Amino acid sequence: MIDLTPEQAAPRIAQLLAAHESHTLEFKRMGDNKIVRKLLEAICAFANTGGGVLALGVADEKQGKGAARLFGIQENPEALDELTRKVRTQYHPPIETIRFLRLPCTLRDGSAGAVVLVQIPQSDKVHSIVDDGTWTRLSAGNREMTATEIAELSYRRGVRSAESEPVPIDWTLLETPVWAEFAANRGFSRTRPLPEQMAQMGLAEKVAGEWVPCRAAVLLFAEEPGGLLAAQGTRAEIRLIVYQGKAAEAEAKPNMKKPPRTLRGPLIRLIDDTVRVVLDELASGVELAASGFKAQHRYPERVVKEAIVNAVIHRDYRLNRDILIRIFDDRLEVDSPGVFPGNITPANIVKAGSKARNPLIAKTLRDSPVPPNFDLNEGVPMMFAEMAIAHLYPPQYRQSTEAANEGVTVTLLNMERPTIWDEVSDWIDRNGELANADLCRIANVDTLKASKMLKAWVAQGLLDTVADRGKRNRAYIKPIRPVEQMSLLSETLDNKL
Repeated sequence: MIDLTPEQAAPRIAQLLAAHESHTLEFKRMGDNKIVRKLLEAICAFANTGGGVLALGVADEKQGKGAARLFGIQENPEALDELTRKVRTQYHPPIETIRFLRLPCTLRDGSAGAVVLVQIPQSDKVHSIVDDGTWTRLSAGNREMTATEIAELSYRRGVRSAESEPVPIDWTLLETPVWAEFAANRGFSRTRPLPEQMAQMGLAEKVAGEWVPCRAAVLLFAEEPGGLLAAQGTRAEIRLIVYQGKAAEAEAKPNMKKPPRTLRGPLIRLIDDTVRVVLDELASGVELAASGFKAQHRYPERVVKEAIVNAVIHRDYRLNRDILIRIFDDRLEVDSPGVFPGNITPANIVKAGSKARNPLIAKTLRDSPVPPNFDLNEGVPMMFAEMAIAHLYPPQYRQSTEAANEGVTVTLLNMERPTIWDEVSDWIDRNGELANADLCRIANVDTLKASKMLKAWVAQGLLDTVADRGKRNRAYIKPIRPVEQMSLLSETLDNKL
Protein backbone atom coordinates (compact mmCIF):
# COMPACT_ATOMS: atom_id res chain seq x y z
CA MET A 1 0.00 0.00 0.00
CA ILE A 2 1.35 3.43 -0.99
CA ASP A 3 0.22 6.32 1.23
CA LEU A 4 -0.09 9.75 -0.33
CA THR A 5 0.03 13.02 1.60
CA PRO A 6 -3.13 15.16 1.81
CA GLU A 7 -1.52 17.62 -0.61
CA GLN A 8 -0.80 14.85 -3.12
CA ALA A 9 -4.23 13.31 -2.66
CA ALA A 10 -6.36 16.45 -3.06
CA PRO A 11 -6.10 16.82 -6.87
CA ARG A 12 -6.66 13.09 -7.36
CA ILE A 13 -9.81 13.21 -5.22
CA ALA A 14 -11.07 16.15 -7.30
CA GLN A 15 -10.38 14.25 -10.54
CA LEU A 16 -12.17 11.17 -9.22
CA LEU A 17 -15.31 13.09 -8.29
CA ALA A 18 -15.36 14.75 -11.71
CA ALA A 19 -14.94 11.46 -13.60
CA HIS A 20 -17.62 9.01 -14.73
CA GLU A 21 -17.69 5.24 -14.35
CA SER A 22 -16.40 3.72 -17.58
CA HIS A 23 -14.59 0.86 -19.26
CA THR A 24 -11.50 1.74 -17.19
CA LEU A 25 -12.96 3.17 -13.95
CA GLU A 26 -15.31 1.76 -11.32
CA PHE A 27 -16.49 3.19 -7.98
CA LYS A 28 -17.25 0.91 -5.02
CA ARG A 29 -18.48 1.55 -1.50
CA MET A 30 -17.13 -0.92 1.03
CA GLY A 31 -20.31 -1.56 3.05
CA ASP A 32 -21.67 -4.54 1.10
CA ASN A 33 -21.13 -7.94 2.79
CA LYS A 34 -20.20 -9.48 -0.60
CA ILE A 35 -17.94 -6.60 -1.61
CA VAL A 36 -14.66 -8.58 -1.64
CA ARG A 37 -16.01 -11.06 -4.18
CA LYS A 38 -17.25 -8.20 -6.38
CA LEU A 39 -13.91 -6.42 -6.13
CA LEU A 40 -12.01 -9.58 -7.11
CA GLU A 41 -14.29 -9.92 -10.14
CA ALA A 42 -13.72 -6.28 -11.14
CA ILE A 43 -9.91 -6.62 -10.83
CA CYS A 44 -10.01 -9.80 -12.93
CA ALA A 45 -12.13 -8.03 -15.55
CA PHE A 46 -9.81 -5.04 -15.78
CA ALA A 47 -6.73 -7.27 -16.15
CA ASN A 48 -8.44 -9.27 -18.90
CA THR A 49 -9.38 -6.16 -20.90
CA GLY A 50 -7.55 -2.85 -21.06
CA GLY A 51 -6.67 -2.32 -17.40
CA GLY A 52 -8.34 0.19 -15.11
CA VAL A 53 -8.81 1.74 -11.67
CA LEU A 54 -11.07 0.71 -8.80
CA ALA A 55 -11.93 3.59 -6.46
CA LEU A 56 -12.74 2.05 -3.06
CA GLY A 57 -14.81 4.05 -0.60
CA VAL A 58 -16.40 6.21 -3.29
CA ALA A 59 -20.11 5.83 -4.10
CA ASP A 60 -21.25 5.92 -7.73
CA GLU A 61 -22.86 9.03 -9.17
CA LYS A 62 -26.40 7.83 -8.49
CA GLN A 63 -25.82 8.07 -4.72
CA GLY A 64 -24.81 11.70 -4.52
CA LYS A 65 -22.70 14.52 -5.82
CA GLY A 66 -19.26 15.84 -4.97
CA ALA A 67 -17.89 15.11 -1.51
CA ALA A 68 -21.20 13.48 -0.52
CA ARG A 69 -19.92 10.39 -2.38
CA LEU A 70 -16.88 9.98 -0.08
CA PHE A 71 -17.77 7.18 2.36
CA GLY A 72 -14.16 6.04 2.75
CA ILE A 73 -12.66 2.63 3.41
CA GLN A 74 -13.51 3.23 7.09
CA GLU A 75 -16.98 1.90 6.24
CA ASN A 76 -15.52 -1.63 6.19
CA PRO A 77 -11.74 -1.76 6.90
CA GLU A 78 -11.81 -5.56 7.31
CA ALA A 79 -12.91 -5.93 3.68
CA LEU A 80 -9.85 -4.02 2.46
CA ASP A 81 -7.56 -6.25 4.52
CA GLU A 82 -9.25 -9.35 3.07
CA LEU A 83 -8.93 -7.99 -0.46
CA THR A 84 -5.19 -7.27 -0.15
CA ARG A 85 -4.69 -10.86 1.03
CA LYS A 86 -6.82 -12.51 -1.64
CA VAL A 87 -5.37 -10.65 -4.64
CA ARG A 88 -2.18 -12.61 -3.94
CA THR A 89 -3.82 -16.04 -3.78
CA GLN A 90 -7.14 -16.11 -5.66
CA TYR A 91 -6.06 -15.51 -9.26
CA HIS A 92 -4.78 -18.06 -11.72
CA PRO A 93 -2.30 -17.13 -13.04
CA PRO A 94 -1.41 -14.44 -10.47
CA ILE A 95 -1.91 -10.79 -11.40
CA GLU A 96 1.50 -9.44 -10.50
CA THR A 97 1.42 -5.66 -10.86
CA ILE A 98 -1.61 -4.44 -8.88
CA ARG A 99 -0.96 -1.21 -6.94
CA PHE A 100 -2.90 0.15 -3.96
CA LEU A 101 -2.82 3.92 -3.29
CA ARG A 102 -4.31 5.35 -0.08
CA LEU A 103 -5.64 8.90 -0.51
CA PRO A 104 -6.43 10.72 2.77
CA CYS A 105 -9.45 13.02 2.54
CA THR A 106 -12.38 14.55 4.40
CA LEU A 107 -15.36 12.20 4.24
CA ARG A 108 -19.00 13.10 3.63
CA ASP A 109 -19.71 13.45 7.38
CA GLY A 110 -16.72 15.79 7.90
CA SER A 111 -14.51 13.18 9.54
CA ALA A 112 -10.99 12.35 8.44
CA GLY A 113 -10.71 9.20 6.37
CA ALA A 114 -9.31 7.81 3.14
CA VAL A 115 -10.23 6.26 -0.16
CA VAL A 116 -8.07 3.67 -1.90
CA LEU A 117 -7.30 3.44 -5.59
CA VAL A 118 -6.56 -0.03 -6.94
CA GLN A 119 -4.60 0.31 -10.18
CA ILE A 120 -4.77 -2.73 -12.47
CA PRO A 121 -2.71 -2.77 -15.67
CA GLN A 122 -3.76 -4.65 -18.78
CA SER A 123 -2.25 -8.12 -18.53
CA ASP A 124 -0.59 -10.19 -21.23
CA LYS A 125 -2.23 -13.32 -19.78
CA VAL A 126 -5.80 -14.50 -19.19
CA HIS A 127 -6.78 -14.57 -15.52
CA SER A 128 -9.45 -16.49 -13.64
CA ILE A 129 -10.64 -16.38 -10.03
CA VAL A 130 -10.36 -19.62 -8.11
CA ASP A 131 -13.89 -21.13 -7.98
CA ASP A 132 -15.39 -17.98 -9.53
CA GLY A 133 -14.73 -18.00 -13.27
CA THR A 134 -13.09 -15.64 -15.73
CA TRP A 135 -14.33 -12.06 -16.07
CA THR A 136 -14.31 -9.32 -18.68
CA ARG A 137 -15.00 -5.59 -18.45
CA LEU A 138 -18.00 -3.98 -20.14
CA SER A 139 -18.57 -0.25 -20.70
CA ALA A 140 -19.51 0.14 -17.02
CA GLY A 141 -19.70 -3.26 -15.36
CA ASN A 142 -18.29 -6.79 -15.42
CA ARG A 143 -19.44 -10.06 -16.96
CA GLU A 144 -18.31 -13.66 -16.66
CA MET A 145 -16.84 -14.98 -19.89
CA THR A 146 -17.97 -18.08 -21.76
CA ALA A 147 -15.56 -20.89 -22.64
CA THR A 148 -15.51 -19.71 -26.26
CA GLU A 149 -14.66 -16.15 -25.18
CA ILE A 150 -11.88 -17.40 -22.91
CA ALA A 151 -10.35 -19.41 -25.76
CA GLU A 152 -10.59 -16.41 -28.10
CA LEU A 153 -8.93 -14.11 -25.56
CA SER A 154 -6.19 -16.71 -25.01
CA TYR A 155 -5.42 -16.68 -28.72
CA ARG A 156 -5.51 -12.89 -28.94
CA ARG A 157 -3.18 -12.50 -25.95
CA GLY A 158 -0.77 -15.06 -27.33
CA VAL A 159 -1.32 -17.40 -24.38
CA ARG A 160 -2.43 -20.04 -26.89
CA SER A 161 -1.29 -20.30 -30.48
CA ALA A 162 -2.69 -22.09 -33.48
CA GLU A 163 0.84 -23.20 -34.35
CA SER A 164 0.79 -25.91 -31.66
CA GLU A 165 -2.51 -27.51 -32.72
CA PRO A 166 -2.23 -30.98 -34.30
CA VAL A 167 -3.38 -31.25 -37.92
CA PRO A 168 -4.06 -34.53 -39.79
CA ILE A 169 -1.33 -34.28 -42.43
CA ASP A 170 0.56 -37.28 -43.86
CA TRP A 171 4.14 -37.31 -42.56
CA THR A 172 5.52 -38.03 -46.03
CA LEU A 173 4.43 -34.53 -47.10
CA LEU A 174 6.93 -33.08 -44.60
CA GLU A 175 9.93 -35.06 -45.87
CA THR A 176 11.02 -32.20 -48.11
CA PRO A 177 14.39 -30.69 -49.12
CA VAL A 178 13.77 -27.91 -46.61
CA TRP A 179 13.43 -30.47 -43.81
CA ALA A 180 16.49 -32.40 -45.03
CA GLU A 181 18.63 -29.23 -44.96
CA PHE A 182 17.30 -28.28 -41.52
CA ALA A 183 17.86 -31.78 -40.09
CA ALA A 184 21.42 -31.89 -41.44
CA ASN A 185 22.15 -28.50 -39.91
CA ARG A 186 20.83 -29.72 -36.54
CA GLY A 187 22.76 -32.99 -36.80
CA PHE A 188 19.69 -35.23 -36.57
CA SER A 189 20.16 -38.93 -37.17
CA ARG A 190 18.88 -40.15 -40.55
CA THR A 191 17.75 -43.44 -39.02
CA ARG A 192 15.44 -41.86 -36.46
CA PRO A 193 11.78 -41.64 -37.60
CA LEU A 194 10.61 -38.20 -38.70
CA PRO A 195 7.68 -38.02 -36.19
CA GLU A 196 10.07 -38.60 -33.28
CA GLN A 197 12.45 -35.93 -34.52
CA MET A 198 9.57 -33.46 -34.87
CA ALA A 199 8.26 -34.39 -31.43
CA GLN A 200 11.69 -33.69 -29.96
CA MET A 201 11.32 -30.08 -31.13
CA GLY A 202 7.71 -29.78 -29.93
CA LEU A 203 6.38 -29.96 -33.50
CA ALA A 204 4.29 -33.10 -33.02
CA GLU A 205 1.66 -34.27 -30.58
CA LYS A 206 0.28 -37.69 -29.77
CA VAL A 207 -3.36 -38.16 -30.72
CA ALA A 208 -4.96 -41.56 -29.98
CA GLY A 209 -1.49 -43.02 -29.53
CA GLU A 210 -0.14 -41.74 -32.87
CA TRP A 211 2.18 -38.82 -33.55
CA VAL A 212 0.44 -36.04 -35.46
CA PRO A 213 2.30 -33.01 -36.84
CA CYS A 214 1.50 -29.59 -35.40
CA ARG A 215 0.45 -26.76 -37.65
CA ALA A 216 3.89 -25.18 -37.17
CA ALA A 217 5.57 -28.25 -38.68
CA VAL A 218 3.42 -28.01 -41.79
CA LEU A 219 4.06 -24.28 -42.13
CA LEU A 220 7.80 -24.72 -41.72
CA PHE A 221 8.51 -27.76 -43.87
CA ALA A 222 5.68 -28.60 -46.31
CA GLU A 223 6.14 -27.48 -49.93
CA GLU A 224 2.60 -26.02 -50.06
CA PRO A 225 1.49 -25.26 -46.48
CA GLY A 226 -1.50 -23.16 -47.53
CA GLY A 227 -2.96 -25.93 -49.65
CA LEU A 228 -2.51 -28.57 -46.95
CA LEU A 229 -3.99 -26.37 -44.22
CA ALA A 230 -6.93 -25.01 -46.21
CA ALA A 231 -9.25 -27.62 -44.67
CA GLN A 232 -8.37 -26.21 -41.21
CA GLY A 233 -9.28 -22.68 -42.33
CA THR A 234 -5.66 -21.48 -42.45
CA ARG A 235 -4.13 -19.48 -45.25
CA ALA A 236 -0.37 -19.13 -45.32
CA GLU A 237 0.49 -17.15 -48.45
CA ILE A 238 1.63 -13.60 -49.04
CA ARG A 239 -0.07 -11.33 -51.58
CA LEU A 240 1.98 -8.51 -53.12
CA ILE A 241 0.18 -5.61 -54.79
CA VAL A 242 1.97 -2.71 -56.48
CA TYR A 243 -0.17 0.39 -57.04
CA GLN A 244 0.24 3.38 -59.31
CA GLY A 245 -0.28 6.39 -57.08
CA LYS A 246 -0.78 6.96 -53.37
CA ALA A 247 -4.08 5.15 -52.80
CA ALA A 248 -5.98 2.09 -53.95
CA GLU A 249 -8.71 3.34 -56.27
CA ALA A 250 -11.95 1.36 -56.32
CA GLU A 251 -12.80 1.75 -59.99
CA ALA A 252 -13.66 -0.55 -62.87
CA LYS A 253 -9.96 -0.62 -63.77
CA PRO A 254 -7.89 -0.83 -60.56
CA ASN A 255 -4.80 1.37 -60.40
CA MET A 256 -2.44 -1.59 -60.07
CA LYS A 257 0.79 -1.57 -62.07
CA LYS A 258 0.54 -5.32 -62.59
CA PRO A 259 -1.62 -8.23 -61.43
CA PRO A 260 -1.24 -9.11 -57.72
CA ARG A 261 1.40 -11.72 -57.05
CA THR A 262 1.02 -14.66 -54.65
CA LEU A 263 4.08 -16.04 -52.87
CA ARG A 264 3.92 -19.40 -51.16
CA GLY A 265 6.08 -22.16 -49.76
CA PRO A 266 7.61 -23.29 -46.44
CA LEU A 267 8.13 -20.27 -44.20
CA ILE A 268 11.92 -20.00 -44.55
CA ARG A 269 11.62 -19.96 -48.35
CA LEU A 270 8.52 -17.77 -48.25
CA ILE A 271 10.43 -15.12 -46.29
CA ASP A 272 13.47 -15.24 -48.59
CA ASP A 273 11.38 -15.13 -51.78
CA THR A 274 9.18 -12.30 -50.53
CA VAL A 275 12.12 -10.16 -49.39
CA ARG A 276 13.83 -10.63 -52.76
CA VAL A 277 10.72 -9.83 -54.80
CA VAL A 278 9.79 -6.78 -52.70
CA LEU A 279 13.33 -5.36 -52.83
CA ASP A 280 13.35 -5.85 -56.61
CA GLU A 281 10.09 -3.93 -56.90
CA LEU A 282 11.37 -1.13 -54.68
CA ALA A 283 14.63 -0.92 -56.64
CA SER A 284 12.71 -0.32 -59.87
CA GLY A 285 11.66 3.07 -58.50
CA VAL A 286 8.48 5.09 -58.85
CA GLU A 287 7.61 6.96 -62.03
CA LEU A 288 5.60 9.99 -61.01
CA ALA A 289 2.80 10.35 -63.54
CA ALA A 290 2.60 14.14 -63.52
CA SER A 291 6.24 14.80 -64.40
CA GLY A 292 7.67 11.53 -65.63
CA PHE A 293 10.34 11.89 -62.93
CA LYS A 294 11.52 8.60 -61.43
CA ALA A 295 11.86 8.59 -57.65
CA GLN A 296 13.47 5.87 -55.56
CA HIS A 297 12.14 4.07 -52.53
CA ARG A 298 14.71 4.72 -49.81
CA TYR A 299 13.86 2.25 -47.04
CA PRO A 300 16.86 0.38 -45.59
CA GLU A 301 16.85 -3.26 -46.70
CA ARG A 302 17.11 -4.46 -43.09
CA VAL A 303 13.90 -2.62 -42.21
CA VAL A 304 11.98 -4.08 -45.17
CA LYS A 305 13.15 -7.59 -44.30
CA GLU A 306 12.29 -7.18 -40.61
CA ALA A 307 8.76 -6.01 -41.44
CA ILE A 308 8.23 -9.10 -43.60
CA VAL A 309 9.83 -11.49 -41.09
CA ASN A 310 7.67 -10.12 -38.26
CA ALA A 311 4.51 -10.49 -40.32
CA VAL A 312 5.28 -14.15 -41.09
CA ILE A 313 6.44 -15.14 -37.60
CA HIS A 314 3.89 -13.25 -35.51
CA ARG A 315 0.71 -13.48 -37.59
CA ASP A 316 -2.31 -15.35 -36.23
CA TYR A 317 -2.47 -18.62 -38.15
CA ARG A 318 -6.06 -19.24 -37.09
CA LEU A 319 -7.29 -16.55 -39.45
CA ASN A 320 -8.25 -17.37 -43.01
CA ARG A 321 -6.42 -14.40 -44.54
CA ASP A 322 -3.17 -13.84 -46.36
CA ILE A 323 -0.44 -11.41 -45.39
CA LEU A 324 -0.80 -8.38 -47.66
CA ILE A 325 2.11 -6.25 -48.86
CA ARG A 326 1.12 -3.06 -50.67
CA ILE A 327 3.59 -0.80 -52.45
CA PHE A 328 2.42 2.76 -53.19
CA ASP A 329 4.36 5.69 -54.64
CA ASP A 330 4.98 7.11 -51.17
CA ARG A 331 4.95 4.12 -48.82
CA LEU A 332 5.20 0.39 -48.20
CA GLU A 333 2.53 -1.35 -46.10
CA VAL A 334 2.78 -4.83 -44.56
CA ASP A 335 -0.52 -6.11 -43.17
CA SER A 336 -0.32 -9.14 -40.84
CA PRO A 337 -3.52 -10.98 -39.78
CA GLY A 338 -4.18 -10.86 -36.03
CA VAL A 339 -3.92 -8.19 -33.35
CA PHE A 340 -0.86 -7.50 -31.19
CA PRO A 341 -0.40 -10.34 -28.66
CA GLY A 342 -0.18 -9.64 -24.94
CA ASN A 343 -0.25 -6.00 -23.85
CA ILE A 344 1.73 -4.66 -26.82
CA THR A 345 0.19 -1.59 -28.47
CA PRO A 346 1.24 0.72 -31.33
CA ALA A 347 2.26 3.22 -28.62
CA ASN A 348 4.61 0.95 -26.65
CA ILE A 349 5.98 -1.38 -29.32
CA VAL A 350 9.41 0.30 -29.46
CA LYS A 351 10.05 -0.35 -25.75
CA ALA A 352 8.10 -3.60 -25.53
CA GLY A 353 9.58 -5.03 -28.73
CA SER A 354 7.71 -8.00 -30.12
CA LYS A 355 6.07 -10.85 -28.23
CA ALA A 356 6.29 -14.18 -30.03
CA ARG A 357 2.73 -15.27 -30.77
CA ASN A 358 4.22 -18.38 -32.38
CA PRO A 359 7.30 -19.34 -30.31
CA LEU A 360 7.71 -22.73 -32.02
CA ILE A 361 7.96 -21.06 -35.42
CA ALA A 362 10.30 -18.34 -34.13
CA LYS A 363 12.60 -20.86 -32.42
CA THR A 364 12.72 -23.25 -35.37
CA LEU A 365 13.46 -20.50 -37.90
CA ARG A 366 16.22 -19.27 -35.61
CA ASP A 367 17.82 -22.73 -35.89
CA SER A 368 17.68 -22.78 -39.71
CA PRO A 369 20.97 -22.93 -41.67
CA VAL A 370 20.53 -19.26 -42.65
CA PRO A 371 18.13 -17.88 -40.02
CA PRO A 372 15.91 -14.93 -41.00
CA ASN A 373 15.59 -13.98 -37.32
CA PHE A 374 17.82 -14.05 -34.26
CA ASP A 375 14.92 -14.11 -31.74
CA LEU A 376 16.64 -11.52 -29.53
CA ASN A 377 13.77 -9.01 -29.44
CA GLU A 378 15.96 -6.43 -31.19
CA GLY A 379 14.08 -6.20 -34.49
CA VAL A 380 11.60 -3.39 -33.85
CA PRO A 381 14.11 -1.03 -32.15
CA MET A 382 16.46 -1.70 -35.07
CA MET A 383 13.75 -0.66 -37.54
CA PHE A 384 13.26 2.68 -35.79
CA ALA A 385 17.02 3.28 -35.55
CA GLU A 386 17.67 2.43 -39.20
CA MET A 387 14.84 4.67 -40.43
CA ALA A 388 16.24 7.53 -38.34
CA ILE A 389 19.72 7.02 -39.78
CA ALA A 390 18.18 7.18 -43.28
CA HIS A 391 16.45 10.46 -42.28
CA LEU A 392 13.04 8.87 -42.84
CA TYR A 393 9.96 8.94 -40.66
CA PRO A 394 9.79 6.12 -38.10
CA PRO A 395 7.71 3.02 -38.88
CA GLN A 396 4.00 3.68 -38.33
CA TYR A 397 2.04 0.90 -36.58
CA ARG A 398 -1.72 0.66 -36.48
CA GLN A 399 -4.04 -2.09 -35.27
CA SER A 400 -7.52 -3.02 -36.49
CA THR A 401 -9.67 -4.89 -33.98
CA GLU A 402 -12.70 -5.34 -36.24
CA ALA A 403 -13.65 -9.01 -36.16
CA ALA A 404 -13.69 -9.33 -39.95
CA ASN A 405 -10.40 -7.54 -40.47
CA GLU A 406 -8.21 -8.06 -37.40
CA GLY A 407 -4.68 -7.12 -38.24
CA VAL A 408 -1.54 -5.12 -37.56
CA THR A 409 -0.21 -2.88 -40.32
CA VAL A 410 3.28 -1.40 -40.37
CA THR A 411 3.78 1.47 -42.80
CA LEU A 412 7.18 2.64 -44.03
CA LEU A 413 6.95 6.16 -45.45
CA ASN A 414 9.13 7.07 -48.42
CA MET A 415 9.44 10.62 -47.12
CA GLU A 416 12.46 12.40 -45.72
CA ARG A 417 11.92 13.39 -42.14
CA PRO A 418 12.50 17.11 -41.54
CA THR A 419 15.34 18.10 -39.24
CA ILE A 420 14.49 19.49 -35.82
CA TRP A 421 15.44 22.92 -37.11
CA ASP A 422 13.00 22.55 -40.03
CA GLU A 423 10.23 21.71 -37.55
CA VAL A 424 11.19 24.61 -35.27
CA SER A 425 11.34 27.04 -38.18
CA ASP A 426 7.92 25.96 -39.39
CA TRP A 427 6.52 26.21 -35.84
CA ILE A 428 7.75 29.82 -35.46
CA ASP A 429 6.31 30.73 -38.88
CA ARG A 430 2.90 29.45 -37.80
CA ASN A 431 2.82 30.38 -34.11
CA GLY A 432 5.31 33.18 -33.46
CA GLU A 433 7.60 33.16 -30.42
CA LEU A 434 9.20 29.88 -29.35
CA ALA A 435 9.82 28.99 -25.69
CA ASN A 436 11.98 26.23 -24.21
CA ALA A 437 8.85 24.20 -23.40
CA ASP A 438 7.71 24.41 -27.02
CA LEU A 439 11.03 22.98 -28.22
CA CYS A 440 10.80 20.18 -25.65
CA ARG A 441 7.49 19.10 -27.18
CA ILE A 442 8.62 19.49 -30.78
CA ALA A 443 11.92 17.63 -30.42
CA ASN A 444 10.96 15.29 -27.57
CA VAL A 445 13.96 16.39 -25.48
CA ASP A 446 14.39 17.54 -21.89
CA THR A 447 14.73 21.16 -20.77
CA LEU A 448 18.53 21.09 -20.51
CA LYS A 449 19.03 19.74 -24.02
CA ALA A 450 16.47 22.21 -25.38
CA SER A 451 18.42 25.07 -23.75
CA LYS A 452 21.67 23.94 -25.38
CA MET A 453 19.99 23.71 -28.78
CA LEU A 454 18.50 27.20 -28.42
CA LYS A 455 21.85 28.69 -27.40
CA ALA A 456 23.53 27.06 -30.40
CA TRP A 457 20.90 28.43 -32.81
CA VAL A 458 21.28 31.91 -31.30
CA ALA A 459 25.09 31.69 -31.68
CA GLN A 460 24.64 30.60 -35.30
CA GLY A 461 22.36 33.55 -35.98
CA LEU A 462 19.32 31.39 -36.65
CA LEU A 463 17.36 32.76 -33.67
CA ASP A 464 17.18 35.96 -31.64
CA THR A 465 15.96 36.27 -28.07
CA VAL A 466 12.85 38.37 -27.58
CA ALA A 467 13.83 41.64 -25.88
CA ASP A 468 12.78 42.63 -22.35
CA ARG A 469 12.09 39.09 -21.14
CA GLY A 470 13.34 37.58 -17.90
CA LYS A 471 15.14 34.26 -17.83
CA ARG A 472 12.00 32.34 -16.89
CA ASN A 473 9.94 33.87 -19.69
CA ARG A 474 12.64 33.85 -22.33
CA ALA A 475 11.38 33.34 -25.87
CA TYR A 476 12.94 33.22 -29.32
CA ILE A 477 12.11 34.46 -32.79
CA LYS A 478 13.79 34.36 -36.15
CA PRO A 479 16.05 37.37 -36.78
CA ILE A 480 14.79 39.87 -39.33
CA ARG A 481 17.27 40.08 -42.20
CA PRO A 482 18.06 43.41 -43.92
CA VAL A 483 15.93 42.53 -46.94
CA GLU A 484 13.05 41.62 -44.66
CA GLN A 485 13.51 44.88 -42.75
CA MET A 486 13.19 46.84 -46.00
CA SER A 487 10.07 44.87 -46.89
CA LEU A 488 8.51 45.55 -43.51
CA LEU A 489 9.41 49.24 -43.75
CA SER A 490 7.81 49.47 -47.19
CA GLU A 491 4.62 47.83 -45.88
CA THR A 492 4.53 50.29 -42.95
CA LEU A 493 4.92 53.30 -45.28
CA ASP A 494 2.28 51.97 -47.66
CA ASN A 495 -0.17 51.52 -44.77
CA LYS A 496 0.47 55.08 -43.51
CA LEU A 497 0.03 56.54 -46.97
